[in-house]
Amino acid sequence: MKLSARNQLKGTIVDIQKGAVNGIVVLDIGGGNKISSTISMNAIEELGLEVGKEAYAVIKATSVMVGVDS
Repeated sequence: MKLSARNQLKGTIVDIQKGAVNGIVVLDIGGGNKISSTISMNAIEELGLEVGKEAYAVIKATSVMVGVDS
């Protein structure tokens, strides 16, 4: 599979928090860094996502916001 998104981060699934409609999947991408994504439970099941499996975080965005407390 080829994708146009250039930000592809390979990692290992370390947690899946399942909800009624959506779930939160957490990937350990190395160097002490983790990234999480909220996706549908259907997608989690169709992709066969499980803790310990390798997966990719694919990020396609036109902007990223950063904020701090004032």
